[in-house]
Amino acid sequence: MKAIVARRYGPPDVLELREQPDPAPADGQVLVRVAAAGINFADLLMRLGLYTNSPKPPFIPGLEASGTIEAVGAGVPARRIGQRVAVLSFGGAYAEKIVVHAEQAAPIPAEMTFEDAAALPVNYLTAYHSLMYMARLRPGERVLIHAAAGGVGVAAIELAKIVGAEIIGTASTSKHDFLRARGVAHRIDYRTQDFEAEVRRLTDGRGVDVILDAVGGDSFRKSYRLLAPAGRLIVFGLSDAVRRPGRSLSSLWALLKTPWFHPLPMIGKNRAVIGVHIGTLGRTNPALVREELAELFRFYSEGRIKPYVGKTFPLAQAAAAHRFIHDRQNIGKVLLIP
Repeated sequence: MKAIVARRYGPPDVLELREQPDPAPADGQVLVRVAAAGINFADLLMRLGLYTNSPKPPFIPGLEASGTIEAVGAGVPARRIGQRVAVLSFGGAYAEKIVVHAEQAAPIPAEMTFEDAAALPVNYLTAYHSLMYMARLRPGERVLIHAAAGGVGVAAIELAKIVGAEIIGTASTSKHDFLRARGVAHRIDYRTQDFEAEVRRLTDGRGVDVILDAVGGDSFRKSYRLLAPAGRLIVFGLSDAVRRPGRSLSSLWALLKTPWFHPLPMIGKNRAVIGVHIGTLGRTNPALVREELAELFRFYSEGRIKPYVGKTFPLAQAAAAHRFIHDRQNIGKVLLIP
């Protein structure tokens, strides 16, 4: 099979198309022929060697995919062969084939396209677990979504609308029309405006109830200051560390600027800082992930959510796809197509 291999840590050019041996499913596993693979910021961080528990090169990146089950290992019913599935993996999705545990390959609704199925797992599970499970977002609450035009941002907008929350989103001005069309009440250009000052102005100084922030650095600090009483800050990434395509001082600076949150001030102000990592959750509480994914599939079948795929790249152009995201050109999800 063909696969994208990160031959070392570094810029997008370290991603290389190679011929690899076809994997075979072991006991309890399934072999999936990949129709589409999603790209996430975590992939960029892994490629740079900045992700928690980044695999050692050479490795095949990719945390999610869609496709068809072609073979099963012992203990897996043969009737699963031919199933159309969404895969939440722990790597290996940038390939023509992938082997995962049977429970990591979830049958998708009949009306769901492979592109939508590949765009949904990481982004929508992150948004759902953050807003619905951890933050318990309520109707009428205000939610600030950073990088609102990105994959998690678009998912969070749809889920916040289902709840009936008021949405404030940050994005570059070129993406504001897209956000307006999706019902984002207030749009802030993080490049030219101080989002902290703008949110205070929009809320008459009260702040917001829930914030989704995967930017990191100073953004975490400002977001925390914007929490209203009983506010919840959800942190789930560090995109500020991948502003440049290679390892650089800016990546280190983003880490150094990331604040530490002391519990005593949080007690006094009734605030919460909550970390979300879907990869870890998939390993430690797979039943919860399956439950949340089933709910998202139900929302999809009811027409309440619809992943937005902004651009697709052939598998061989994985490096170009990573550069596209580094340059903040993406709206919604970026996919690789074998």
